[in-house]
Amino acid sequence: MKIHNLAFLLLFQFPLSPITAQDSTRAEIVNTVFKSTDGGQTWQDISEGLPGNVQGEGFFANEKGFYWCADNEIYHSESNSSAASWKKEVFPAAHSSITPGKTGIFAYNYAGQFLQKTNETSGWSPIYTNFPEKEVRTVFETAGGTVFIGCDKGLFRSTNNGKTWKLVHSGGWAMKMVESNGVLLATSQVGIIRSTDGGENWDAVISEGGVGIAVENIKGGFAAITYNTTSETRRVRTSFDGGKTWQPIDAGLPASLSIASIVQVGDDFFCGHPSGIFRSSDKGKTWQLLLPSIKNKVFNLSVSGNVVYAIPRSGGC
Repeated sequence: MKIHNLAFLLLFQFPLSPITAQDSTRAEIVNTVFKSTDGGQTWQDISEGLPGNVQGEGFFANEKGFYWCADNEIYHSESNSSAASWKKEVFPAAHSSITPGKTGIFAYNYAGQFLQKTNETSGWSPIYTNFPEKEVRTVFETAGGTVFIGCDKGLFRSTNNGKTWKLVHSGGWAMKMVESNGVLLATSQVGIIRSTDGGENWDAVISEGGVGIAVENIKGGFAAITYNTTSETRRVRTSFDGGKTWQPIDAGLPASLSIASIVQVGDDFFCGHPSGIFRSSDKGKTWQLLLPSIKNKVFNLSVSGNVVYAIPRSGGC
C-alpha cells in the first residue's frame, strides 16, 4: 500500500437496516449512518432521508449534531432527534469536504476552492481565494482564529483571516488537526506532528514507519492512530502529557492495517476497527466488540456530546 494511495478520499457505499449488537441481518443500500445514545449497546440506523447512490466524503459531528456532505448538499441531523430526521441545504458548486469553524462551516475540495457559511445565516461565500496551493486535505481554525490548511505540499498557516499564508511544515501532506491547552497536533506523512508555539514550528512525536491516520481530543489528553508502512499495521495510542509521550492501548484489539478511528464518550473509548466497533471501559486495557462489521466495511466514528455516530466505509480512513 503506497502512502499517497491510502484511502483518504473514500466513497460512501454501505448496507442499511436497523441493527443492534446482537442483530446480524442487514439489507443493502448506500449512504448509511448509525447512531448510539446508550454507550454503544444499541445502534439506530438514521439513514432514511439521505440520497442513494451519491458519493459523499465529508462529515463531522459537533455540539449541534451530525453533518454529512454529498456534492453540493449538506445534510444535518440533530443529536437529540429521536428518529431519522435530516435537514438538507444546497450550497454553490461541488465541495466534497466540510469541517466546522469558529464562525461557521467550511466547505472545500481537493482543487483548493473554499466556501464558508457564517453561523445563523443561509448564505455561502467564497473564502481564501488567494490560497497558493491545490491538493487540499483539510482546513482547521483554532480557538484564537488562526487558520491552517493542510495539502499535499505540507501545512500552511494564516494569522490574518487568509490574507497571507506561510508554509510552516513541509515534507508531505498534512491532514486532521486538533488543539488543546496550547498544543496543536496533526496527522502527517511522517506520523503525528506537534506544535506548542501556535503552529510556527512542528516536531514529529510519533514517526515509526510514517503516516498519521487520526488524532482526537480525549479527557486530559489526546488519542492517535498511525500506520506503519513496514509492518503494514496500525497502532492506537494515548497521551496525557500534551502529546510529548504516547502509550499503546491496542493490545486487546486484533492487529489490522485498517483501524480507522478512536473517540471517547464519557470514560469509554470507542474504536472503529475492520472487525466492528469496540469499546473499552478501562482506558484501553481490554476491549469489547459491540457491533460487528458490515460487509467488510470499517466504521468511522464521530461524537456529539454523549451520542456516537458510526459511518461504515471501504478500507477504513
